[in-house]
Amino acid sequence: MTTTLITGANKSLGLETTRRLIDAGHTVYAGMRDLDTGDAVRALGARAVELDVTDQASVEAAVASLPELDVLVNNAGVLGTSFGVDDLTPESLQGVFDVNVVGVVRVTQAALPLLRRSPRPVIVNVASGVGWPRWLGTEGHDEFPVTAVPYAASKAAVIALTVQYAKNLPSFRVNVSDPGYTATDFNGHGGHQTVTEGTDATVALALVGPDGPTGEFHDRRGRIEY
Repeated sequence: MTTTLITGANKSLGLETTRRLIDAGHTVYAGMRDLDTGDAVRALGARAVELDVTDQASVEAAVASLPELDVLVNNAGVLGTSFGVDDLTPESLQGVFDVNVVGVVRVTQAALPLLRRSPRPVIVNVASGVGWPRWLGTEGHDEFPVTAVPYAASKAAVIALTVQYAKNLPSFRVNVSDPGYTATDFNGHGGHQTVTEGTDATVALALVGPDGPTGEFHDRRGRIEY
């Protein structure tokens, strides 16, 4: 049996990832800040776990409640409150980074001892094409119109830290996914992909075997070349 922890699992992409990995045979621990929002994951058969990625004590308690761990999906993220330069402040940047970047490190570091006991440890970090400079600067891409600084910068950082984790953990499979422009709360459900399409890359990377890719950035079509 494969045991998986997913952060931000109570809605949108996290909830769909939970559903699909349960269907794939995983035992899923669904992390969320408020257990009162966990009815949907419980209905799927997941085990709701209180987990606030910005709170070290919460992260440590959540990981300590797990009997074992094979797959970690760092899905939790926020869009933030700054959408251009005129409303950008150090505080708005820091708030997004604390969830999207520091939160990934906080959870991953706490989970490493359990993951190291697994015969096939896997980490998937959910980033975004908005963190890919080439797409941000290319007209015609979904990412080009985005002007928000904190979110884009945080997702670029997630891509880089994924590569560095992969180099440091050669026995792991550590990869990063781009959900694409998916209809979620983030964009007022204006994205052109379904949540199932938006979780294709994350789910595929969560299911990789010991000979699978590591240190790579994937969307639903496959590897995004650096």
